[in-house]
Amino acid sequence: MKNPLSLSVRIAEGFLSKEESILNLDEVINLAKKSGYDAICIRASQLGVHTPRELLEQGAAKIRKQGLPVTMVTGDFDIVYNNEKGPDCLQNITPFLDLANMLNSPLIRVAIKSEDDISAAQKAADEAMERNITLVHQCHTMSLFETIDSCEKTAKRIDRPNFGIIYEPANLEICDQEYTGDAFNRLRPWIKNVYLQNQRINPAGAVTLDTWCRGPVTFDLLPIHATEGIRFESVLSELQRIEYQGPITAHQSALPEEGPIQTATKTAEYLHSIMSETHPTFE
Repeated sequence: MKNPLSLSVRIAEGFLSKEESILNLDEVINLAKKSGYDAICIRASQLGVHTPRELLEQGAAKIRKQGLPVTMVTGDFDIVYNNEKGPDCLQNITPFLDLANMLNSPLIRVAIKSEDDISAAQKAADEAMERNITLVHQCHTMSLFETIDSCEKTAKRIDRPNFGIIYEPANLEICDQEYTGDAFNRLRPWIKNVYLQNQRINPAGAVTLDTWCRGPVTFDLLPIHATEGIRFESVLSELQRIEYQGPITAHQSALPEEGPIQTATKTAEYLHSIMSETHPTFE
């Protein structure tokens, strides 16, 4: 399958609380299968480097039994929160590689916050190369992958064939970046995963995130299937144009007015409709 639609286990997390899940792994797996997803994206709220090996083996077996490939793992909470300890994973990437191997994941999400992290990222990527695993960094606020310029510059500096980018239009929009058109031309060599979540920039919104490039930005969370917000049809058109062949991940947290089951189901229906009807060459 060229572009598997992957469900992030973030669907069972609150937007601002990433550690406790409102659904267990069995429930998330069943939700992915019933809602029409092709794969699953694992985060530390379900399985991580902190999880005892016995539970990891049990979780991996459950995922395999349902025939859901794992598209990516995010192995600890510091990476998820993108805090100052996020880059610590680069200093000892081995446990994260072990986690990815156990779940048969080709991608590991990492965090890079400063120039000092560049050499550590190169060494971690070299170790990952020995296991045929790729390290990826999300387009994310308050990181060296905050803007299109910084994404391109940092990826070039790391300069490893198994280091890439998780293309994420919502965070790019927060940083006042045009996330279609030339952005795809510039970042095409490094795009290994795509995160989709929806929002509406609103000075009176409910959520505020800090950025390095423009200070605090306030917005509202929206369902992916809403008629406003991120231009998903344009994003998918650009992915088709550059012949992107990786996963497309629904990275949406459950919205209070919907809940995880309804959010996951409507998201899958909407994205499949775009991928199969508007852009029939997606597979």
